[in-house]
Amino acid sequence: MNLDNLLEAMPSQPLFLIAGPCVVESKDLCMEVAETVLHLCKERGIPYVFKASYRKANRSSAASFTGIGDDQALSILADVRSTYAIPVLTDIHNEAEAQKAAASVDVLQIPAFLARQSDLLQAAARTGRWVNIKKGQFMSPSSMKFAADKVSQEGNQRIWLTERGSQFGYHDLVVDFRSVPIMQGLGYPVVVDITHSLQRPNQESGVTSGTPEFIETMGRAAVAAGSRGIFLETHPQPSQAKSDGANMLPLNKLEGLLDRLSALARVVHTWS
Repeated sequence: MNLDNLLEAMPSQPLFLIAGPCVVESKDLCMEVAETVLHLCKERGIPYVFKASYRKANRSSAASFTGIGDDQALSILADVRSTYAIPVLTDIHNEAEAQKAAASVDVLQIPAFLARQSDLLQAAARTGRWVNIKKGQFMSPSSMKFAADKVSQEGNQRIWLTERGSQFGYHDLVVDFRSVPIMQGLGYPVVVDITHSLQRPNQESGVTSGTPEFIETMGRAAVAAGSRGIFLETHPQPSQAKSDGANMLPLNKLEGLLDRLSALARVVHTWS
């Protein structure tokens, strides 16, 4: 099955996974994570998309790590894609990035804070790549119709919508799982981001914290609510990750999580 066919088939699966480190830190890291996760997913029949941001543009502090350089990071993502024959996803942040990133990846992701940026959505759509739109922390699930329309009106129906929590006060997020069927009702596959939903943003230190002890709880709830796609960030040593380590899943804990989520997904799939 080629990558386009794999992406087309994903929404019909009981469960598919988008996973990887927050950002491209090195080629060795990306290859290690991709190979490990792909092996686990193949054993369980779970379609897999590797994810990593080639650059982080949304940082609380100017001192935060933003990347190793655009060209080098995109080259690494292209190597992951060709080495393991798996789809690859990365974020884009402005119109100029869309075409450049599309040459190396299969899915362009619109960050949650940029989910209303018309020019960005339209530029992503015009590449012909799949577009994963993260629901803004300030947006209702029903309002994602208008974000999706900006992509579909460019002639691109390759759209996923991702729930990643809503702002709750200054330092927390909550997930309203009604958003899963609401966004599915818009006609697009829905993914739940079970690690970013556990962030605790806007800390006085300028570094986002999180509550990773609830990753499995969030995953179970997402699958039970009917989400076919799970998005998570994972790293061999989250404490040493250069971005978002506070809410990542340790790579060695992924196997057990996938066993339990895939078992639950098979049960939920029989109800739909």
